[in-house]
Amino acid sequence: MNEVRIPAGRATMDGNLTIVDQAVALVLFAHGSGSSRHSPRNQFVARRLNDAGLATLLFDLLTSEEEAVDLYTREHRFNIGLLAERLLYATRWAHEQKQTRDLRVSCFGSSTGAAAALMAAAELPDEIAAVVSRGGRPDLAGDALPKVKAPTLLIVGGEDHVVIDLNEQARARMRCEVKIDIVPGATHLFEEPGALERVADLAADWFLLHAAGATGPH
Repeated sequence: MNEVRIPAGRATMDGNLTIVDQAVALVLFAHGSGSSRHSPRNQFVARRLNDAGLATLLFDLLTSEEEAVDLYTREHRFNIGLLAERLLYATRWAHEQKQTRDLRVSCFGSSTGAAAALMAAAELPDEIAAVVSRGGRPDLAGDALPKVKAPTLLIVGGEDHVVIDLNEQARARMRCEVKIDIVPGATHLFEEPGALERVADLAADWFLLHAAGATGPH
């Protein structure tokens, strides 16, 4: 794992880049509100993706200063436009780095990060190959939803009833290949035994199916 710094306009994002031998694609993680690249859940999923032959980039969409403000005001966590913009910077950065420029980029988003991933995919239809959402709020991507071309997998816990409804509403607005996978018995954070393993396996299969084998931006 390499610690990296990603320029994003006036901000700089800290990240952890893991390149595995003969990586077939690169997955960018877009975490949600109150989370960071240190999220144990995202780190667990990233390790499973690494084992499947996928490189990963976990990074903080907000700077430490923005995180500190957000802790009290919550003004950034639902600023989907800002989060999506940071994801665009990370995608372009990955295309410029020697070790990742030949890898097709996909996005794994959780909570509000899922909406940011979909907005970024709508903005860069030829550069983001696939999107996976874990317990996400894709509905918050709004008018970007019909513009997404990347095959999208929406993973929701079977006991997360409100979020299931919101994901179904988002799916109804999308025109690309989109699938909802419900993990039986799981709640919003997939803390139940075996639930997060199931999420990671579903995500790995989706990325390998839709992102592996293609190189670089088209």
